[in-house]
Amino acid sequence: MTTMNPPADRLATPPAPPVTKAPPSADADKMPKSAIADDMAMIRAASELTRDLVTPSARIYWADFLASAFVGYAGVVAAILAPSTPWMLAAALVAVLALYRAGSFIHEITHIRKQALPGFRLGWNILIGVPLLIPSFMYEGIHSLHHNRTKYGTVEDPEYLPLALMKPWTVPLFVVAAAFAPIALVFRYAVLTPLSFLIPPLRRIVMERYSGLIINPMFRRKPPEGEFRRQWAWQEGGAWAWSTLLIAAAVFGWVPLRALLIFGAIASASIVLNQIRTLVAHLWENDGAVLTVTAQFLDSVNVPPPGLLPELWAPVGLRYHALHHLLPGVPYHALPEAHRRLKAALPDDSQYHKANYRSLPKLVANLVAGSAKGAAA
Repeated sequence: MTTMNPPADRLATPPAPPVTKAPPSADADKMPKSAIADDMAMIRAASELTRDLVTPSARIYWADFLASAFVGYAGVVAAILAPSTPWMLAAALVAVLALYRAGSFIHEITHIRKQALPGFRLGWNILIGVPLLIPSFMYEGIHSLHHNRTKYGTVEDPEYLPLALMKPWTVPLFVVAAAFAPIALVFRYAVLTPLSFLIPPLRRIVMERYSGLIINPMFRRKPPEGEFRRQWAWQEGGAWAWSTLLIAAAVFGWVPLRALLIFGAIASASIVLNQIRTLVAHLWENDGAVLTVTAQFLDSVNVPPPGLLPELWAPVGLRYHALHHLLPGVPYHALPEAHRRLKAALPDDSQYHKANYRSLPKLVANLVAGSAKGAAA
């Protein structure tokens, strides 16, 4: 199943023209991100030490995804049928975490090639993408721009906002808005999809502004082409059919309203959890300048072991987000080994160690404090 995404590079190499390595005394934490030169020793080590880690394991992908989806939907059913509120909340928590993990495979879909995992994109869309109204076309062709060496952190990056440089109220609004995403998605597919085919100018607006999982409101998506256009069509058609069925079930009482509300609340909570995770995926300190690969790496976040909680709030390799920006072609299950190798091989003064953090609360607090400081400046 070929998409409009270019194949992900195994290693993010620096853009031309080349930049010289910063002097050892340069403090990357205090200089503007755009002034950080590339750490060529780190980039070479990343390339050389991970050559054997680039092949995704179909067994791991399918087992992890199917188990997560099964547990997630079992949790939804258990929450709906729970005999008491405490049991409902416990089942809902399990469902949120499991469906969040299953949904996070959309990130892997944007990086893996069809030949590596035959049928995985189709299976994910049938079990998760369409039922949760987040079909993979909303991320494919979008996320690849975030990894583009000259677009990261600029106005052309659909997944970047300089949150640390914006008003303090931006951070809580960023999270609260995510809670209403299920309602917005139902409206997008049940209402805007059919209307947009009847009103061509509306179709252009829907495709440009409301057909991607983006956070940059200035971004405008280009129309799909080739095979990806056909994928978009059947995925959007499936989402339209499912969203219409949900509305009909509520209107005509085919499904108890309580069950639909519980399912919607679980979907909303999983999206909010992902939005909180997004808050700490980067430091969000770039003001729109083009950054070197090392600067992009340092604007991103790893939350490596020994902590266990990141496996819940940053699953499927997302706890190694900075490393992923350095090695976008390494599958999620190989990132822990890649991190261990680089951590052991690189000296203490390597830039690699500066992207490693300990906890989500500390990162969120730093982001809020940074935005407050920027607003006061």
